[in-house]
Amino acid sequence: MKVTFRIRFYTQPGQVLRVTGDATLLGENRTDKSLRMHYQDTQFWTLDVEIPESELQIHGSIRYRYILEREGGDWIEEWNTGRVIEPLVPGQDSCLLIDTWNHAGDIHHVFQSSPFRKVLLKKEFSPVRSLWSDVRFTHRFIVQCPLLPDHEELCLTGSEVAMGNWKKDEAIAMSRSGDTWHAALDMRESDRPSTYKYAVRDRQSGQILRYEDGENRIIDLCDYRADGMVVFQDGAARFRYDTWKGAGIAIPVFSLRSEKGFGVGEFTDIPGLVDWASLTGIRMIQLLPVNDTTSTGTWTDSYPYSAVSAFALHPLYLNLEQAAGNQYAHLLSDYAAERQRLNSLMNVDYEAVMRYKLVMIRRLYDHSSKEIFNSTEYAEFYRDNEYWLAPYAVFCHLREKYGTPFPQDWKKDGRYDPKMVARYCDPSSSFFPRIGLYLFTQFLLHKQLSEAHDYANSKEIILKGDIPIGVNRHGVEAWMEPDLFDLEMQAGAPPDDFAIKGQNWGFPTYRWPRMQEDGYVWWKKRFGQMSRYFDAFRIDHILGFFRIWSIPMDSVEGIMGRFVPALPVKPHELLERGVSVNIDRLIRPYITDAVLWEMFGPSMKNIQPYLIQLEDGTYRLSGEVSTQRKVEALLNGNQPEVAVTRQGLFDLISNVLMFEDPSSQGTSLHFRFNMATTPSYRHLPESDKLLLQELYVDYFFRRQDQNWKREALRKLPALKRCTDMLICGEDLGLVPSCVPDVMNQLGILSMEVQRMPKDPGQEFFRPSKAPYLSVVTPSSHDMSTIRGWWQEDGEQRQRFFLHELGQYARPPKECEPWIVRNIIRQHLQSPAQWSVFQFQDLIAMSGELRQENAEDERINEPSNPRHYWRYRMHITLEQLMTEDGFNDMLLGMISEGVRKH
Repeated sequence: MKVTFRIRFYTQPGQVLRVTGDATLLGENRTDKSLRMHYQDTQFWTLDVEIPESELQIHGSIRYRYILEREGGDWIEEWNTGRVIEPLVPGQDSCLLIDTWNHAGDIHHVFQSSPFRKVLLKKEFSPVRSLWSDVRFTHRFIVQCPLLPDHEELCLTGSEVAMGNWKKDEAIAMSRSGDTWHAALDMRESDRPSTYKYAVRDRQSGQILRYEDGENRIIDLCDYRADGMVVFQDGAARFRYDTWKGAGIAIPVFSLRSEKGFGVGEFTDIPGLVDWASLTGIRMIQLLPVNDTTSTGTWTDSYPYSAVSAFALHPLYLNLEQAAGNQYAHLLSDYAAERQRLNSLMNVDYEAVMRYKLVMIRRLYDHSSKEIFNSTEYAEFYRDNEYWLAPYAVFCHLREKYGTPFPQDWKKDGRYDPKMVARYCDPSSSFFPRIGLYLFTQFLLHKQLSEAHDYANSKEIILKGDIPIGVNRHGVEAWMEPDLFDLEMQAGAPPDDFAIKGQNWGFPTYRWPRMQEDGYVWWKKRFGQMSRYFDAFRIDHILGFFRIWSIPMDSVEGIMGRFVPALPVKPHELLERGVSVNIDRLIRPYITDAVLWEMFGPSMKNIQPYLIQLEDGTYRLSGEVSTQRKVEALLNGNQPEVAVTRQGLFDLISNVLMFEDPSSQGTSLHFRFNMATTPSYRHLPESDKLLLQELYVDYFFRRQDQNWKREALRKLPALKRCTDMLICGEDLGLVPSCVPDVMNQLGILSMEVQRMPKDPGQEFFRPSKAPYLSVVTPSSHDMSTIRGWWQEDGEQRQRFFLHELGQYARPPKECEPWIVRNIIRQHLQSPAQWSVFQFQDLIAMSGELRQENAEDERINEPSNPRHYWRYRMHITLEQLMTEDGFNDMLLGMISEGVRKH
């Protein structure tokens, strides 16, 4: 069969269109084997291929897609919406495909993601039968049209007799398959330019309700004739698709409080939250990561973004009563008393909860594991998850065996060996009784979270998960596949208003070139695991896919990092610009008596013992404190004087203007962030200050952008294609100018926070200006709540009160309920597809229900790397269900926000 591909696409010089598909001749869906198309004219690219009948017999129909090859070797694939080459009807021997590029960022593609198809817009559509399905046809028309209710149908009308000759009562009914509509027409007698449009018709009355927007579509049937079939794939019908809106609640699982809770939220509490969400019109529940973070066995494991496994679930969230059931309830002897004690606490006692749960889990394991391991349900779970489950279980066993979470201290077991893992996990092995505990626990957690997810979906509510940007450097993944990670670097974030020294998360950075070699298999598995329990997910710090803030292992503070990758400053650039100081002056801590007095005043005497004076009168740090890690090891006490000296030495070490790339032998330099705030900068000659500042601006805000864009377009499209979940990217912080374009291209929802505007010229972001494909929120778990922020800065509070709320009076010092309601209402009435709120911000709308102290509502403080994550709701989910006045108010506000849009 002869197939002609023809697609309207305006390319730029150096760009080429390609096509690939299921068939061998089309490269079997491999980008590197795709076929180059030919430039036909200013509008079209075309390609003729001969596909053997045997291929059609094998595949039935052949899927295909287009790829844009850009200058420099970058690839952009169109969003795969199921283009197919169907077998021809008898008497036809060719197929002409007239296609429209499916741009991944088009709004209507969002509604083809699984949460909309399977939950939010799930409908049992009545079949719509084409009037022309029983006659020989020559032309087929295919178009997407989501958001049509069941009582409406799409029809085609146009200037040809076969199209109804623009007569409203003769418009052609189209067949429906999900959100795709088809019409097949016999247009053998047509040989002239024709016009047509798609229209929406009421199925009962037959009345046309509206025509698609824009000019009529035009086809010249002289150009679109073939001996066989002509197929027009017109993309999406031109209607508004930015009309659907939803509200969500964001809360960590550990923060849920129920009457039967065990001092911490559990997966079994999610249905209670679902019931309340359903009552108030909330359609999304957004959770923090729920992966296992067990490392030290102390409260420091409460940090949910430092998972020891990117796949395993945290035992913290297991409900023991449900796991025991009636059969083994007697094993939980003192459960009720301990539950009452822990559940009465204001915050999570992480250590006490984990200590008790681990004892009880082992007790349940000893009595019920044999029954579970013999079940078909467990066998299926193990088969589907063995690739991560077996290594995780062995990892946990070795951690307990050696009494340390660090694999480098596990002697011969410190190096991952798949044969050893298989041997340990063999049920006949003598090791299995110890390994089985972790398999057993993960199965129980899987069941409880799966049931919670299914319950949410049954109530037409979706769960949104969170994928951390990093993994624990001493976790399962780094043990199994160390070549995927740069263990000599630490990931973090540059300084901002919330963390003036930057953030050091301690995670290893990724070796992206290595990951690219196998098509990002690890990431695809991670996304696949996510889809077992969630309908949507937030990519934590999506900026890390463009560039990551990398901090050397000998540094403690985030300020010592730089972006990787980054195009460096070369020494010749400094010379050409006329910078007078030498490179050593730029990359070494600049320490003089004047600098010491400026930084420490009379307390400089505490710093001087750690300094060595040079011949020119400047100082250098002695070897014992030459890095921040050495300082941390030497001065590790908590006494105030020790802490001040430690921080002072940290500040001296970071008193540099540039960092030298150690592998470049002095040929690559990178600016320290906020260079102009350092004493080193203040003590430069004035002429050098200006020259370096110009180069600094170029380095951070000009030269990197296209490079970072290419980095993201190598990774994110491949990852987005592997899932049909709804994706939101946390694009906060220092956002490169290329980020919005890439996210728009890929249809990834952005995050818009009122107190973190992306425009540096604005103090606050206005929800009314949000793009449709975004999530708006007044605060996140990394920030203070609305009430907490209100008390932080009186002058900023005054400006917000005036410019964002339109109030000309002096604002009250306490953020009163009516103020919170106005802020919430601003977000609900935003054009953004989703408005998501922390529970603390929603409950603050009620003077009777809000927590007494706003300071107790905060979940995380990014500036504190040793923050204890322990916030809990102060009222139970059961009580929340009975608060009719508050619930009715919230339902009304959400409903009003949807209507106004």
